[in-house]
Order: sequence, then C-alpha cells, then structure tokens
Amino acid sequence: MRSFRYLVVVFALLLSFSVVKAEEVKKEDSKPEEDKVTGSVSLGAYSRYIFRGYELSSGSVVLQPSVTVSYKGFSVNYWGNIDSRERQTQSFVPDRPGQKSFNESDLTLSYTYAIDKLSLTAGYIYYGTKYADETEEVFLSASYDIISKPTLTIYRDISTYPGTYINLSFSHSFEVYKDITLDLAASFGYFKGDDSYWRTYDSASGDYTGKKYSAFHDGKLQAGLTIPVTKNLTIQPVVQYWFPLSNKAKRIVDGNPYNPNGHLDDTWVAGLGITFSF
Repeated sequence: MRSFRYLVVVFALLLSFSVVKAEEVKKEDSKPEEDKVTGSVSLGAYSRYIFRGYELSSGSVVLQPSVTVSYKGFSVNYWGNIDSRERQTQSFVPDRPGQKSFNESDLTLSYTYAIDKLSLTAGYIYYGTKYADETEEVFLSASYDIISKPTLTIYRDISTYPGTYINLSFSHSFEVYKDITLDLAASFGYFKGDDSYWRTYDSASGDYTGKKYSAFHDGKLQAGLTIPVTKNLTIQPVVQYWFPLSNKAKRIVDGNPYNPNGHLDDTWVAGLGITFSF
C-alpha cells in the first residue's frame, strides 16, 4: 500500500473543523444528543461493473461488498469488487482471464460538516486494484438538502494517474407503498487528465501522442426501489443506464479509442443490493 502522506494532512484539517464544531455545540443552551456509532453492511450483485463510464466487466456477475462506520461526522468505508468471470473489455485487461477474481479493494476516509441544509465533505480514497496500478484520490463534496438533493463532488488523483474528475448528481425518493420508495438518480461527469498517461490517440503518429484527454465524460440515469424487510434490513433492486456525454468520450480513431482508458458507450446495468444498518 502506498504512503498515506496526504491522508495525514487532510485529516489534520478535518480535525480542526471538528474542534470548531464541538465548541459551537458547547455554546448551545440545549443539551446535545448523545453521539453514537452508526454504520451499514451491504452486498450488491450486478450484471456489470462500471466506473465513471468505463466498463470494467462483461458477461459475468460482480459482487460488491461494502462496510461503513461513522462517528461524529467521520466515516470509514471499505468497498470491494469480485468478478465471477473476468473478460477483457475496451477499458479492462483482467488479471485472471476467464476466472473468478477479487480484483479491487478500496478504502475511503471522510469527514462531513453540516450547516443547516448544506453538507460539506472532504476525504481520501485508496484504490487497491489488481488489474491496474493502485492509486489515491482526495475529494471535496457539497450537497444541499432540497428536492433532487444536488451534489457537486471534485476528485483529484494524487498518485498514479494525475487528473481531476468533477461529478454533479441529483437524487430523489418517492414513497410508493407504505415504506417502499421509488429512488431516482442522475449524474454527469467531466474529466481532465494532467499526466502524460492521458495523452490521446493521434493518427499522424499511430500512437497515444496527442493532447491530454479532457471532456464531458460520462452520464448515468438510475431507477430503483428501497424495500424494508425489517427495521434495519433493506433490499434494493436497481437498473442503471450509462452513456458518454460527448463525442470525445466515445470517439474511435483508426479503430483505437481516442481516450487512453478506452471509449465509452451506452451500457445497461441491473442488480440487487442488500443493506443492514446499525
């Protein structure tokens, strides 16, 4: 695992915000509610693994376990991906072709500070991938708690693939029967590569020697249901439609993807998630 040098800096800043918040709470006349550790454990099974529009599995089932623990605004999340049968795609070269592989383990550390309806989050992500070099990101996010819950998040790769990814997302849930909700969501991403890794395909040289890739990148539309089984257990069937947001994102040059990570195309994903909250 790479050095966590940036993590120390990020969390030192976040801790300072936490101290300020604690001082504000002390000044309130009312007694604050008791802080409790909360979290969730989930497992999803999906027809494909799509990451920011890139198709990282095909013709198989992926299982994605996740565990989150939160306390006083701080959160730790583990997320994994298990491919039942790895196959190559335009964006993915498997480490175990034709076999089952536990090919990704990610760790996210974050802190959220709420101001009325506005939530601000900062954090760090470590991507442990077997099919590519591991890398690290830091991110900042702002979300406003109104209908559609607009959320803007900026991710910055600080390790292997320097670049900036910006995502704007919306989501809303409608009660359809008792406690069952219909959950609708949409997101739109822009990517700008800064490192030579992101040079695009150039017909003149017949290689990736063109200018660095930057484009309105990926879009996603999602619909699902949240179905309570018990007070703490829910199941969530979901369907997603992914698509490229620009000609650059889906462009093919001389039979090769213009984008060094592979072109984006229209892709459907269906699956089912099970979540236990505590």
